[in-house]
Amino acid sequence: MRAYGPGSRPAEFGRYALIGQPETLVILERMETAPFLLRSRWEKELETVLLDDLEFAWGPRIRLSR
Repeated sequence: MRAYGPGSRPAEFGRYALIGQPETLVILERMETAPFLLRSRWEKELETVLLDDLEFAWGPRIRLSR
């Protein structure tokens, strides 16, 4: 709870925007199976901070955050 919930690094800034969204399941699946493709397409369209925070909370095997 401390690492992912209130008081965690992403929660300090109120950036858990993607956690409650249904499309997050697809994002997490892509994060696990095609992380580099996800990151490259994400950077063209959306704020990277959202993906960075989701990646931090999910803890995939491959970290793409800078």
